[in-house]
Amino acid sequence: MTLQIIILAAGQGTRMCSATPKVLHPLGGTPLLQHVIRTARQLDPGRITVVYGHGGEQVKEVLAGEGVEWVLQDEQLGTGHAVDQAMPSVRDEDTVLVLYGDVPLIQAKTLAVLVEKARAGSLAVLTAKLNDPQGYGRMLRDDKGRLIGIVEQKDASAAQLLIHEINSGFLAAPAGLLRGWLQRLDNRNAQGEHYLTDVIAMAASDGVEVESVSASDAHEILGVNDRIQLAQLERIWQRRQAERLMRGGVTLADPARLEVRGEVSAGRDCSIDINVVLEGKVSLGERVSIGPGCVLKNVTVGDDAELYAHCVIEDSVVGKHCLVGPFARIRPETQLAEQVRVGNFVEIKKSTIAKGSKINHLSYIGDTHMGSGVNIGAGTIVCNYDGACKHLTEIGDNVFVGSDTQLVAPVRVGDGATIGAGSTITRDVPENELTLSRSKQQTITGWTRPSKDKT
Repeated sequence: MTLQIIILAAGQGTRMCSATPKVLHPLGGTPLLQHVIRTARQLDPGRITVVYGHGGEQVKEVLAGEGVEWVLQDEQLGTGHAVDQAMPSVRDEDTVLVLYGDVPLIQAKTLAVLVEKARAGSLAVLTAKLNDPQGYGRMLRDDKGRLIGIVEQKDASAAQLLIHEINSGFLAAPAGLLRGWLQRLDNRNAQGEHYLTDVIAMAASDGVEVESVSASDAHEILGVNDRIQLAQLERIWQRRQAERLMRGGVTLADPARLEVRGEVSAGRDCSIDINVVLEGKVSLGERVSIGPGCVLKNVTVGDDAELYAHCVIEDSVVGKHCLVGPFARIRPETQLAEQVRVGNFVEIKKSTIAKGSKINHLSYIGDTHMGSGVNIGAGTIVCNYDGACKHLTEIGDNVFVGSDTQLVAPVRVGDGATIGAGSTITRDVPENELTLSRSKQQTITGWTRPSKDKT
């Protein structure tokens, strides 16, 4: 009995007031639909089929790498019709699980219970009891508490609207039975649509056991219909990420002021101050300290590194025991080895900095291979761009570069070289020598500053 997962993602999402399809709006930096696909994959299905409609080509393009099957729902005729579009490739002996592309917080462990019951021959539905059931279909039970149907809110009577047990929309069923129920659906309801929820009453009428599974966390079934709901789910998502990190041994100065927009792993005893943003794939070693206002995107940080306030680091590696910032910018393809010191208002781009080197103040280092034990003085600039091409600068070990130096690439500075402050270096610098380029200092006696004509 292969598990076939069908994800419904054809809704227009008109309340989002957006040119972007609803299922592509980000939650924690990841499209809503991608969250659902990743959760579905945890169940090890034989196939994941996404039923798409509005903006479908854009959805397929963004999520092309997800390895799912795509089925077009040309006309929006309801959830039952949408599921039926995916059924031709499903065998009767399979088990079908129906998910929703705009309900991203559902957890695999909850869905696994539904699948287990469906594999035993039941129709399994996910329900929840809400204090405010507004907008949801209500679960109908007989005198013995057995599920006999679902009524959508627009079709519910006044008495039925008082029911607090609601339908989440998630269900699992034996494929052969589900196929038969879908073929019997009609659209005689307030919406004029083929409701998937009508299969509950059909199953009960056919003598098939209908089992309900209660969501342990009501947040799991929350969907996104507008930007207000998306913002609410964002806060829930962020809290989950913060709690996961704290359970793993990370200290957060304020869990409500951490933004995780990707996948973050962290070793024990890390500390993260307020207003830190972690994007993409971020890996933190042990005892890493991140100051307030830092932004890290696709970054690996080694053990015992310290990132001071307001650093921006992207697509780079920061080695063990490094000290970075405050107000440093590390641009893509930069690698800092162990014990490197990058100070305030330093920008580094596409460069490798070897062990123990220091760039402490107000400098730009681009397209550079820098050796170990180097000291770069304040205001040093690597002039790597000639207006057409980028050029490489090579700096050997134990080099001392004086303040306010310009290194005009391509240029090589030999091991142990010293460059005097205020120099413009346009040719290779030999090892273990002092090199400088300054005009001779002069004093002109009797010189006076110009002044305005008083008349």
